Amino acid sequence: MATTTSSMDPKAVMGSAPALLDIGEPALRYVTCAHPGGLHRMAYWEWGRADNPDVVVCVHGLTRTGRDFDVVASRLAKRFRVVCPDVVGRGASDRFGKPDWYTVPVYVADMVTLVARLGVESIDWIGTSMGGIIGMVFAATPGNPIRRLVVNDIGPEISEAGLQRIGGYVGNIPTFASFDEAERALRLLMVDFGPHDDAQFRVLSRHYIVERDGRWTYHYDPAIAQAFHAAQSGGPAVPLWPLWDAIKGPALVVRGTRSDILSTEVARQMAQRGPRAQLYEVEGVGHAPTLIADDQIAAVERFLINDRVQGD
Repeated sequence: MATTTSSMDPKAVMGSAPALLDIGEPALRYVTCAHPGGLHRMAYWEWGRADNPDVVVCVHGLTRTGRDFDVVASRLAKRFRVVCPDVVGRGASDRFGKPDWYTVPVYVADMVTLVARLGVESIDWIGTSMGGIIGMVFAATPGNPIRRLVVNDIGPEISEAGLQRIGGYVGNIPTFASFDEAERALRLLMVDFGPHDDAQFRVLSRHYIVERDGRWTYHYDPAIAQAFHAAQSGGPAVPLWPLWDAIKGPALVVRGTRSDILSTEVARQMAQRGPRAQLYEVEGVGHAPTLIADDQIAAVERFLINDRVQGD
């Protein structure tokens, strides 16, 4: 019995969807990882010089892809080697044959394998939502390679209202007659990302929306919803504060001021305990800041270069 299904041809992932921003294209690579039933391939997108020892790993949210980071990655690639994986079940990566394999421990193990493939002793980490959770678990593990940690709109406690909102749409994958029709629907679904012009939103849509069998739909395996709902049905989530308190080294928390996932109080606590993170809040944005706007990119860039959000 097959334990994974192969990812789509990466050329077909984007179909004929137009691109509006001239930010170049990353290299597509793969790494073979282990899961409880065997092996799977995880795709990752690489920006910058492959021999650069200064590496930033960017990991996306629950239903997103590594291509969400195209704008910030292209900027950071002037100084860093930037690696943006498609977590298994998303984008150009394989899909699992069993929904219950879509778990954070498996994702963390995949990232351990990825870092080993990259051949570096340390990395910086940018994690949005689910990618932030993966980063927190990884960074709290003894012997981990994470030097600096950026956590984007997620924390050791997650607001119930936000979980219910996500649970209302994850796994509901419609089909559309055209890319434009699908993009209009996605704009409504992702309104909490905040204001984006057409070119900026195209970064968020052009790899999220894929063409299959003459119709347009979303890229990810709908089975990830089963794992998400199974986790929620087990009762209130256990706070991850012991993990946060175990993290060493500089940390930055990015938060949308309208976030229904990361509350103001939890963000303030993250700045007062554990790694005592710096806090950067984005006005008028919910869950989650997309790191496409110049001010958001600049805050992350300053932190990665100076360990500070403002100044040296």
